[in-house]
Amino acid sequence: MVELRLDEIARRMKGTLLQGDPGRTFQAFNFDSRQTTAGELFFAVVAERDGHDFVPKAWHKGAGGAVISREVTIPDPSFGLVRVPDTVAGLQALAAETLRHQGLKVVGITGSAGKTTTKEFTAALLGGRFQVLKSSGNYNNHLGLALAVLGLEEKHDLAVLEMAMRGPGEIRRLTRVAPPDIAVITNINPVHLAFFRSLEEIGAAKREILEGTKVDGKAVLNYDDPLVRQAVADWTGEKIFFGLSPGCPVRAERLRPRGYNGLEFTLHLDREKERVRIPFFYDSFVFNLLAACGVAFGLGLTMADILPRLALLRPFSQRGSLVHLYQNIALLDDSYNSNPRALESALKGASRLPAKRKVAILGDMMELGPREAEYHQEAGRKAARLGFRMVITVGPLAGLMAEGSIAAGLKRKGVHSFDTAEEAAEAVGSLLRRGDLILVKGSHGVHLEKIVAKIKDVIKEI
Repeated sequence: MVELRLDEIARRMKGTLLQGDPGRTFQAFNFDSRQTTAGELFFAVVAERDGHDFVPKAWHKGAGGAVISREVTIPDPSFGLVRVPDTVAGLQALAAETLRHQGLKVVGITGSAGKTTTKEFTAALLGGRFQVLKSSGNYNNHLGLALAVLGLEEKHDLAVLEMAMRGPGEIRRLTRVAPPDIAVITNINPVHLAFFRSLEEIGAAKREILEGTKVDGKAVLNYDDPLVRQAVADWTGEKIFFGLSPGCPVRAERLRPRGYNGLEFTLHLDREKERVRIPFFYDSFVFNLLAACGVAFGLGLTMADILPRLALLRPFSQRGSLVHLYQNIALLDDSYNSNPRALESALKGASRLPAKRKVAILGDMMELGPREAEYHQEAGRKAARLGFRMVITVGPLAGLMAEGSIAAGLKRKGVHSFDTAEEAAEAVGSLLRRGDLILVKGSHGVHLEKIVAKIKDVIKEI
């Protein structure tokens, strides 16, 4: 991890060192006192809770210092205290200055869906050429991105960072912390419509990543998404398009599902092409991989560099991973998050897999704005039309999926609705039978991972 002296930390944030040894070094940084570890620097972030109230707790748990914006008294002169006008701005400034001093290239990834998968794919493909820092988990907002940057080590020469937003201006602020050399926009989907009036507004917010890209930066863009093309039409930087369309320099052709062996397609990288297979089941994963290949291409990698790295790719927990259970039951765990287009891709991918019966366990899709009822009803209709013979819904909005599936012809005895994941988890074991394929997908706040855990416990993994 990056090692910074307390006085240097204060300088980089333009803060005032109030107490503590100026030469004391810090390698760990945090803003959650529940996760405090010995020797770290705690940032007293003011949000739903005021982090200043938890500085004593962080001290008792072994933190070596804190960054504050109002008076805090710690009766230990060795405990470092740095005061700044705003602790969030201080954290971001520290990350930005640290990144600037390190001088490494940055890949910034945004989009309505697939950011984390694209980040993981990109880091994997680039790992053969670069020492890659990647943002961990969902460290992709105004706090998490800064912490990810502060995870830098001397060995790193490239960072792959996820950049998320829920409103206008947020991605612009993230690019001030980490201006990309290569910016990626995966897609523009109906996500966070509770905070935007239209998909075009979402596109404008995603475009902020291009506005924050370095002067000689490049953009890797989904050509098959018309909203992406519209959003970037007047951007004058170098564009690398990916997709299924013939004109894309980075593209997939002759896509073929191979059952539980995944997907096979011809990968084009400019003038090079190769037939490849990946252990993923949704077409959306192909787009995520193409985006990663676009980044690799933009950094000068060839097909020979990429092919050995493809063999390293594996499904991620809660993001389309397949679990084989007893009684020939297959569980497709996509419980981390959901939105209308991501759900459609998951339903289509699962529908192509062989099974005696296909079961969809679907949770609410959140933050969809005024059209949320329409999106949920249509999702239920798609599940029925794609051949799912049982639909289990969780949450009040997902109940509209049940209505949609019945309207599309699914028998009522094949539809079950529950208010909470806990209720569904208790009942689901009795609803499943030998040979089922089960798709589980819903927004993170619905906690469908509890149902996944229960299924695994009741049926057991092979």
